[in-house]
Amino acid sequence: MAQRPVVCKYSTQPNKQEEFVKERENYTVTTYSRPNLVFEKGQGSYLWDIEGGKYIDFTAGIAVTALGHANPKIAEILYDQAKKVIHTSNLYHNLWTSELSKQLVEKTKESGGMKDASRVFLGNSGTEANEAALKFARKYGKSIAEDKIEFITFETSFHGRSMGALSVTPNKKYQAPFAPLIPGVKVAKPNDIHSVEKLISDKTCGVILEPIQGEGGVRPMEAKFLAKVRQLCDEHNALLIYDEIQCGLGRTGNLWAHCKLGEETHPDILTMAKALGNGYPIGATMITEKVESVLKVGDHGTTYGGNPLGARVGSYVLQQVSDKDFLSKVEQKSEIFKVKLSELQEKFPDLITDVRGDGLLLGIEFNIDPAPICAIAREKGLLIITAGGNVIRFVPALNIESKVIYEGLAILEEAVKEFAENQ
Repeated sequence: MAQRPVVCKYSTQPNKQEEFVKERENYTVTTYSRPNLVFEKGQGSYLWDIEGGKYIDFTAGIAVTALGHANPKIAEILYDQAKKVIHTSNLYHNLWTSELSKQLVEKTKESGGMKDASRVFLGNSGTEANEAALKFARKYGKSIAEDKIEFITFETSFHGRSMGALSVTPNKKYQAPFAPLIPGVKVAKPNDIHSVEKLISDKTCGVILEPIQGEGGVRPMEAKFLAKVRQLCDEHNALLIYDEIQCGLGRTGNLWAHCKLGEETHPDILTMAKALGNGYPIGATMITEKVESVLKVGDHGTTYGGNPLGARVGSYVLQQVSDKDFLSKVEQKSEIFKVKLSELQEKFPDLITDVRGDGLLLGIEFNIDPAPICAIAREKGLLIITAGGNVIRFVPALNIESKVIYEGLAILEEAVKEFAENQ
């Protein structure tokens, strides 16, 4: 096993980060619950706080920094493009917006994904990508009938915080403070085709789902289920929307999570963000010509989306995460996680009930709230995050080194052991 890294339990001066946060927290909107931990730099799969504490990062900014922190090539691209032009708006063409769109369509088809992929709308985030998808589906539905406006979403899904995306994120904690939301949304059960059959009708314009639910607890959708949903969408002339914002762009060992599921599962709209910019804000919505045929100039737009800086970064990221050798290594690293996490489950069968996921989107389910385990791990120098249903989620950089995986999982075992001993 690789040697453990030198880590600090928060810092050598415990009050410095607390003081930093305290002096500034009254100026930030109350939206997040987070520890008094302030990072100032990163490299690969490591982060350092302002007092020199070093941490192994199994979160990658929630599946964002797929090529690691401070990636030197991306830093070079950012600097070079910033010297040329950052933003011109979509009043004009630039060298990179249409180029990234072209590459996304071509790479998707080459990878065995979305067989009818045709065009791309570039935005700035995941929720924007999903807002575009919902608008496109609604426009498509209304082109057929004025009352063809309904959506079907799924329990434990997450699609974003803006009003449209929130409306198809059926979590009372997120939705209740902002009700009433957009009408016409029905909620089915994941992997339960009968629940979809009861809800879908000729008034349905779109069905939106994550092939692997991330925030909801790392819950994969079954291939047979997705194929049947695709069939139901065809029968009712509704669009199938895949949100691969977290599970896409190489995270499963394929360019897209749906690539290995067969053409009978392919979507009409595919949304992406997170890893596409490796930390630079960018999102995208890919559509078929069937969807494109109902859209007109002025139906949608964005000021910042598709700016040459973000699009150029996205182009580089796409080239990396679509490479077959790169994806093969993701699978190899996934196997390390799966073996070690299964061993951890065998050691703590009274705590850990399941190990699941695909590629480097993995989860272990506990029979208790695992937040205290995450806190213990953080104090020992490992960053991990929870997901719905008492799950610890693992979404590290896709190019994380194997030795770092072993180092981090050794810390995780210590954290679980310490928690168990104190119960």
